[in-house]
Amino acid sequence: MTAPVDLVRLSETIIQEGSKSFAAAARLFDRETRASAYLLYAWCRHCDDAIDGQELGFQSAATAAHDPQHQLAELRRLTGDALDGKPMADPVFAAFQRVTDKHAIPRRHPFELLDGFAMDVSGRKYATVEDTLSYCYHVAGVVGVMMARIMGVRDENILDRASDLGLAFQLTNIARDVTDDAKAGRIYLPQQWLSEAGISPETIGDARHRPALAAVVARLLTLADRYYVSSTVGIAHLPLRSRWAIATALRVYREIGREVRRRGPRAWDARVSTGKAQKLLAVIAGGCDAMLAPVRDRRSATPSRDGLWTRPR
Repeated sequence: MTAPVDLVRLSETIIQEGSKSFAAAARLFDRETRASAYLLYAWCRHCDDAIDGQELGFQSAATAAHDPQHQLAELRRLTGDALDGKPMADPVFAAFQRVTDKHAIPRRHPFELLDGFAMDVSGRKYATVEDTLSYCYHVAGVVGVMMARIMGVRDENILDRASDLGLAFQLTNIARDVTDDAKAGRIYLPQQWLSEAGISPETIGDARHRPALAAVVARLLTLADRYYVSSTVGIAHLPLRSRWAIATALRVYREIGREVRRRGPRAWDARVSTGKAQKLLAVIAGGCDAMLAPVRDRRSATPSRDGLWTRPR
């Protein structure tokens, strides 16, 4: 069986190549939490890539012969075997097995993530904002919940706030990648909002719709901001190093959304990302947020979750 240190190193390589933004924030965790975060991320990244026929988010040579339905079924089988404690030859699933055992991650959560990937495989349509939020929970909110459990959270109310942060991240991703996703046949913006803006699913990428699309995306980012604000309650209840890492990730992703909003109709001329200087500033500001979070939590009114989407229990 692969040596334990090899699993962590493999997972670290995957996160560094697959998500520079999350990798930067993950370095701020204490060593034990960071190792578990790497192990969980490696499995999430592997599942995502298996469904899309990619490697670390990029097209692979095998994409042409890719069968998403078969891949999804295989992921379900291997995930179930890992959760049942069976010996795993694949190091990614061996890593996943270790982290779910160590942190007592409920069985339903990994399968909720796979259910989210199944929505992509089936070509699900998102008629309302509630439909979009359901998708966001399944591909990101539940990851926030699993990450919170790695950080020691067991309070269901705080896990709700971890889900909120995952929802905010995914709403930001949707806003940034809307035209690229549309080219791949995936439209996550609520069809109702698009219809109100006079945009059909078939013409979402047309240049003539850019101003209207920017308005719809601004509306989505306003919604994301509500989830970012709600999630700050959860951050205050994390250990210090975890507060620092999560507060930094929040700042990095929220800045991506703000830049999309600032660019307006030109938001999709080039992919919005954060540079090294911006990440460094986020690390510094995130450290301040981490130090002040408990004080702010005691002195400020708790942001309400009224009207926000509630994760399944």
